Amino acid sequence: MFLARNSRTVSRKLNSFYVRALSSEAFNFDTFVAKNEPMPTYAPGSKERQLLEDKLKSYDGKVRDIPIVIGDEEIRTKDVRSQVCPFDHHRKISTFSYATQDIIKKGIENSLAARRDWERTPLEKRAEIFWRAAELMTNKYRYDLLATTMLGQGKNIWQAEIDAAAELIDFIRFNIQFAREITKYQPLSPNPEETNTIVYRGVEGFWAAVTPFNFTAIGGHLPAAPALMGNVSLWKPSDTAMLSNYTVYNIYREAGLPAGVINFIPADGPVFGDTVTASPDLAGINFTGSVGTFRRLWKQVGQNLDNYKSYPRLIGECGGKNMHFVHPTAKIDQVFYGAIQSGFEYSGQKCSALSRMYVPQSMWPEVKENLMKIHEQMVVGTPLFGETFVSAVIDDKAYARCKSYLDHAKKSSDLKIVAGGNCDDSKGYFIEPTIIESSNPKEKMLQEEIFGPIVTVYVYPDEKYKDTAKLAAETSPYALTGAIYSQDPKVIEELSDIFHDCAGNFYINDKSTGSVVGQQPFGGTRLSGTNDKAGGPYYLLKFVSPQSVKTRNVPKTTWKYPSMDKTPSKDFKVDKQSFPHVK
Repeated sequence: MFLARNSRTVSRKLNSFYVRALSSEAFNFDTFVAKNEPMPTYAPGSKERQLLEDKLKSYDGKVRDIPIVIGDEEIRTKDVRSQVCPFDHHRKISTFSYATQDIIKKGIENSLAARRDWERTPLEKRAEIFWRAAELMTNKYRYDLLATTMLGQGKNIWQAEIDAAAELIDFIRFNIQFAREITKYQPLSPNPEETNTIVYRGVEGFWAAVTPFNFTAIGGHLPAAPALMGNVSLWKPSDTAMLSNYTVYNIYREAGLPAGVINFIPADGPVFGDTVTASPDLAGINFTGSVGTFRRLWKQVGQNLDNYKSYPRLIGECGGKNMHFVHPTAKIDQVFYGAIQSGFEYSGQKCSALSRMYVPQSMWPEVKENLMKIHEQMVVGTPLFGETFVSAVIDDKAYARCKSYLDHAKKSSDLKIVAGGNCDDSKGYFIEPTIIESSNPKEKMLQEEIFGPIVTVYVYPDEKYKDTAKLAAETSPYALTGAIYSQDPKVIEELSDIFHDCAGNFYINDKSTGSVVGQQPFGGTRLSGTNDKAGGPYYLLKFVSPQSVKTRNVPKTTWKYPSMDKTPSKDFKVDKQSFPHVK
């Protein structure tokens, strides 16, 4: 069952009225306090498990035709693509049209036409629309969000709930609270003759939101965060997250988001990037994806800098080569539990996923033994099966990339496969969870981002933990997440200092994944991105263009400065020759 379309068919004028007319006794912008969304257990036999299974069945045999949406207009082109289940690539779940350059330009024009009314809509009214969207996600469409994410992106039940329900709802609710908090500040007005204020405007122009496959929450968040602050967005969803992202888009519209505020534009990446960066009205790019793509967009912005009306703002989150560093004083069970979860949940396709681990020689035999035992117990298969821990990677490109690293590991004299190492794409894009031991601390498996269920371990002499930590700090060009394991406070202090610049999100005695909105704002530096910290209050300032306003309350009575009011002393004499104009 898909979303109601009542808000999609009304005229723009009526839709604007609908926005103004929204009201709810349950929402009070001035007193609203965000809380993290509770997550059901989905235990076998539970009510939520049955509702989810029923919803999954409702998608059987259905292929959703997804249009380009600009304003209230649905557009389809001859360039039609398909989205398949990554765990069963013979099963098609949606078809969608790629926008041409002209259609993307039309989307820009439409968004710019919608900007004035939306930007001048009071923040509390904009917030109410997104609050309504969060309520719809919590209740009416929770299982649609999970089902489309499980089918289209291959997430198991728990990973889909964490992402498509809890995190997306959290993003919206906490952004509402953060928006109120950051716009509370008003400047001083010490002189009663003047009043000073700040107007929190949206940024002039349009935002381009380029969203990834691996989090439905990020897909929904990147165009919505600027919109909340009074901006308009062009949303380019990932081809491999199309069904879930379109579901989110329709929820925004059903909640009352006016036509044109967010335009939904599936497109070829380079065509979209070339078009938006060529527009003089580009306000900014909100991006999550690969380093290569982000660098390309940044270069294009630089090349077009003379053409822009304003300097575009760039937000990027580009992945990582995330690390667990284990000290001999670590609690050993926490080490292997953390490694399994962080390295293999969602097939290692989280930006924060564990990819490299440093373990002392004294602990490695026991750590390895337990990793192998758990590896034997993990269920790999369809995410629709409740016991599945690891499913397929997202598509054939991801499969080929991961396979190339496995092939390398099998050939290299520096590497030894401890567990896993197999792959099969006959039905789905399955990469077996793999643990590799490296004798070379500079091996490419410890440096390059793989983005799959492959963890490489370097075993170091216990007494050389400081030297090894310093080596680990310099090994990767990324700086997204990292974790250290130790029970010694002095060691924790030492390692925290060594890794000070190596992770935007740092964990002590916990795994490198699992940041929660409002608790651990997320983002990294180096090649990992611009570290704007989504899930925290300051992120929203990227989408604000403050205007300082000074209002004079009492008219001026003279043009003279106070220092000019008194007659010079008798001893003061003017050199008439040097200053003939002085009377």
